[in-house]
Order: sequence, then C-alpha cells, then structure tokens
Amino acid sequence: MEGRTHCLVCKEPLPEKPVLCLQHMPASAQNIPDENQVKEDEGISLNLYCCPRCGLVQFNCPPVDYYRDVIRSGGYSTTMRALRQRQYSHLIKTYGLEGKKFLEAGCGQGEFLQVLAEFPVKAYGVEHKADLVEAAQKKGLNVWQGFTEREDTLLGEEGPYDVFLSFNFLEHQPDPGKMLDCIRNNLTPEGMGLITVPSLEYILQYDGYYELIPDHLAYYSFETLEELLSLHGFTVLEKELVNRDTCSVIVKRTDQGEKQASVLCGNGKSGKTPDFSLLEKSRRTIVREAEELRERLRAEKKTFCLWGASHQGFTLASTTCLGEAAEYIIDSAPFKQGRFAPASHVPIVPPEHFLEHPADVILIAAPGYTEEIFAAVRSRFGEKPLVLTMRSDHLEKL
Repeated sequence: MEGRTHCLVCKEPLPEKPVLCLQHMPASAQNIPDENQVKEDEGISLNLYCCPRCGLVQFNCPPVDYYRDVIRSGGYSTTMRALRQRQYSHLIKTYGLEGKKFLEAGCGQGEFLQVLAEFPVKAYGVEHKADLVEAAQKKGLNVWQGFTEREDTLLGEEGPYDVFLSFNFLEHQPDPGKMLDCIRNNLTPEGMGLITVPSLEYILQYDGYYELIPDHLAYYSFETLEELLSLHGFTVLEKELVNRDTCSVIVKRTDQGEKQASVLCGNGKSGKTPDFSLLEKSRRTIVREAEELRERLRAEKKTFCLWGASHQGFTLASTTCLGEAAEYIIDSAPFKQGRFAPASHVPIVPPEHFLEHPADVILIAAPGYTEEIFAAVRSRFGEKPLVLTMRSDHLEKL
C-alpha cells in the first residue's frame, strides 16, 4: 500500500526523502496478537517526514484500523489519575466552570470520566467502540456511541457542550482538522477545551526513537499543535508539559471569522527543522547497550524481563535484542495479558507471574510511569531484582 503524499494539516506535498526510516517496527500498539494470531504477525517499515510548510512531523502510513477507538491502559495508573484530578481542578476553578457540561470526545470505557464525576460538573462522553460504550454505561456514566466522522456529526444527546476533553487521541487521526471542526460545532459559542498529545519536544530532547509508533500518525510540538488549533477555530490560553512526555493545552473557541489566521494563510513554519539525526544516533546507541546487557546476562547466567507492554516496550523489544533476551513482559492491564508483543512475540503476563518465575533483572519500558512501577517492584518483589529503566537514550539503573 502506498503511503500518504501530503501533510495531515496543511496538505502540502511531503518531501521525497523521509527524515528517519525505521525497520521491524510493531504494526500497531493495540492489535496485540494472541496465540492464534502470533504466527502471522510481522514487523513493518516506517518512514517519518517533516512537512516543509507547517513543520508537522508525521508518518505517511495509513491509520491503524482502530483509530476511532480509545483503548487506554493508562486508566489503571495512579499516576494518570492524579494528573487528571489536578488538570480538572485547575480548569474548573480557574475558568469558573462549575455546573457546566463537559464532553470527552473519545472516552474509552470512561476511565477519566469517572475522575471527572468527582467534580461539580455534568460529565458526558462519546466513544466509537461499542463494547467500551457498554462498559462505561455499566459504570453509570453518560456515554454514547459515536465519532467525529463529519463536521456536522452530533456528539451525544446533551449538546451543545461548554467544555470538551481530548486525551492523546488527536495524534491518531488521519484528518485532525475534521475532528476539531466537529468538536467545535458541538460547543457553545464560549466553549473551551483541554487537549493532550504526545510531545515531539520530549522525543527530540531525549532522543527517544522508541516513542515512535504507527498508531501515532502525527507528532505535535506546541507550535504545530497551536497552528492546527488556530486554523480550526481555537485559541490556546494555557500550555504545559505534563507527565514528562505530553503536551497539554487549554483552548477557547474563537469566532468563525478568526479561523483563517494560521498556517495556511501565513508564510509557513518558523524556526529550524529539528535535527532528526540524533534519533538515529540514539537508536544505534540503544541497540549497542542492549547487546552489551544481553552479553552480561549470558555471562552471569541471569534472567531478564521487561515491565511495560507499552508502545515503547514493544518498539524496544522488536528493534533491539531485548526481545530475544526477555523471558516475558509484565503489564497490569488485563486485556494485554496472555497475548504477545507485536513483532517480537514476547509473552505478556500479569505481575503475579514474577512470583513463580522470577527474573534477576527487570527493565521498565514505560517512561511516564517509571517511579510508580519501580515502587511496585520493590513492594511486591523485594530488593533482589536489579531494576533498569529507559528514560532517554541510555539504559539507567534505578
């Protein structure tokens, strides 16, 4: 299948030459093969581009087949719950939103709506995947099945809404502008929003090639995110980096006439093109360090496992020898357990598996949750296992 030839945001033709080529990558982060599917599962090649006009960094591959669905394992994390509580509290108190109607566009099974229900607002959600909608409704949440399919699509039954929420969903979309137009048309004239996306700045700062995954078609910087939002009728009021690796912005709907003051009517991107050669350099460094770790494990006759069936863990397992060295990958999300990591085919197990099949060395491969996982390791497994982590372009001992 041929790749997309134009930019997701400004529709400018993409360059002929990508800035980075990645081989034997997981084909997705959520289509995790079971024992019947694993024999047919293979790694894929990915090409990363930087738009010469607006600067958006993006893959040109088709979207994953579930891009409309929100399947999140972060809802099981105390780290993420605490972050959402802080974000909701700040948003509601700062902008006087008590009693207002909030809509989460792409709410999964309502993990974050349950947190929102603790606040004095009216919480609603829309989700495309039917079984997730059913799970949310069984929790007593006001969730409807739907998706931002067209600009005139009605989202739920209680619109227009005063506030919308979108958590790490925009980067999956093959037409992010259409999604934003649809959301905007479901808001009141003074409507606001809270949006998060994975941070390109984080990936470049820590040279973390393992953060790249085909599920994420776009890698937004604060600059390119703000340009996209401006083009589709939103102005950014606040922005911050949260959880080390995520851009978070609070936005306000603008008048219809203001929608054109952005990249398509401007003079293109500003600033220098990022130096993507550092990502390739970090990939070579990580491959080398993984090989050195494997040789030490062999020499000392020690066993090894990963913790984190995340896109980072999947990429590290498939593009280095860590997948060959690992006995298994630990993950707390029940829907991942009993399956196999894409491309590398390392079995995914619950934390309890460690008690019967302990490993001498654990590598935490979920950068945003390193401290939480490390605390769980020490609490449940004691001081014996050596714990490593991958938070930049090096393996680090904790």
